[in-house]
Formats: sequence, C-alpha cells, structure tokens
Amino acid sequence: MRRLLAFLIRYHYWFFFIILEVASLLLLFRYNRYQQSVLLTSANGVVGTVYQVQRITSEYLGLKQINEELLQRNMELERRAVYAESKYKDLIADSLYHIPSNDEIFTTIGARVINNTLHKLDNFITLNRGRSSGIKEDMGVLDAQGVVGIVYKVSDHYSLVISLLNSQMNLSCKIKGTDYFGYLHWEGDDPQAAYLKDLPRHAEFTLGDTIITSGYSTVFPEGLMVGTVDDITDSNDGLSFLLKVKLASNFGALRNVTVIAASEKEERNNLENNTEDRKEQ
Repeated sequence: MRRLLAFLIRYHYWFFFIILEVASLLLLFRYNRYQQSVLLTSANGVVGTVYQVQRITSEYLGLKQINEELLQRNMELERRAVYAESKYKDLIADSLYHIPSNDEIFTTIGARVINNTLHKLDNFITLNRGRSSGIKEDMGVLDAQGVVGIVYKVSDHYSLVISLLNSQMNLSCKIKGTDYFGYLHWEGDDPQAAYLKDLPRHAEFTLGDTIITSGYSTVFPEGLMVGTVDDITDSNDGLSFLLKVKLASNFGALRNVTVIAASEKEERNNLENNTEDRKEQ
C-alpha cells in the first residue's frame, strides 16, 4: 500500500495531465460538430479495419478445415469416377461393336479376356464365354481398337482364340481406300507389329496408311481396323511389297472384347465348299 501511495505521489503530475487531456477532448468533441464528424469517420475507419483484419484472420484459421473438406470431397469424387469407369467398361464388354455397314448381318457377343499370352511363337487368348453364350468356332474377335483374333475352340463356358500374334494366323487385309490386299502374318518378335505380305508392286500407299480387313473371308466384314503402315520394304523375291504394320489393338492390355459372326456365313461356306468339291471331281 505504501508503494502504491508513493507511486501516485511521485507521478501525480502525469495523472493530472492525462485527466485534463481527456476532459479537454471530451469538451472538444462534445460541443463541436466538425470535430464530432471527424471522430466518427475515423472511428468507422478503425472499426472497419479491425473487422477486416478479424475476417482475414478467421478465414486463414479456417483454411485447414476447408482443405480437409476438399480432400474428403476429392476422395469421394475419385471413388465415384473409378466406380463409373468400371461400370462403363463392363457395359462396353456387353455392348455391340461397331461393324461397318454392308450387305451381311453380324451378331455380336461381349466377352472378357481371362488369359492371354504375348511372347510365344503361337499365342492364344482365353475368353470367359463359350457355347452357352452362342460363341462358335471360327467367329471373329475384336476389341475397341481393332481385330484381335479368331475363335479356335469352344467349351460350354469358355473360348480359346487364336491371336493375331500367332504364327499360324493369316488375315486377309487391304489398304484403306484402295483394293490392294495381302495377308497379315506375325513373325514372332514384336507383340505390337505384324507384316502384310503379297502386296503387288503397283500398289500405291504411304507410311501411316490404315490397314483394314478386306472382307474376302467369312470371319470378318470389310473395313475393320487392323493397324497402320509403319515401314515399307521389298519381299524376299522382290516381286511384292512387305509392309510392317503397327497393330491397332494393344495385346498387352486386352480386357473386353466382342465376338462377331455373319448370319449368312454357313450358307456362303457351304456354297464355296460345294464348288471346290466339284472341281476336285
């Protein structure tokens, strides 16, 4: 208590000065309109600045919560996107593959690849559907990019497909926009490339031209995508061109495919076989 009294006595001039200053300011702003307006304007500015600082501070402190909410939303959207993509691929597997329009009517059956080889001399693909789904031998197999192979054997619930990556496979193909055709054959090395043989010397084409099915067989209709011209050389005998074809289908990532068959295939095969039998007789 003595220290407090000593402190007040020692600095009583300063306290008296502050009291007089406050009293004078009160009298000044109370009885003078101009000073009142200045005070109010300044006070509003200070209050506005304080509120703005408070708002910025609150927003900054709330960023952590906002970021956490955004992270949760992003994770939910990503989960939905993965689910939608999976459903879309399943629908593609069961949907109709786009078949070029011609006079033949093709039936289509969706299937999924459950086994696939790439680096053997004779590669095969196993599908999860078979005879019970309507699949038969010698039906064509496609994916969303192009030709994949031909059905070789069928059981009730599975199918074995001869891949384009098979040394026993010869596919009749031609250059899109022309009638020049040859036979596509895999040499057993690159799983993304095969060779188009027996293309006549007078054929006209360039690198990057599209290779499609010729339609000369009963397996595939004309116009299905096979690949693009990647390199041009001469055949061993020099009588024809040998084209390296970059295959359209990615055989290392096959999943959903479509099996196709022409409804008039058997009638055509019977007619052609009868003609060959008569020639032999």
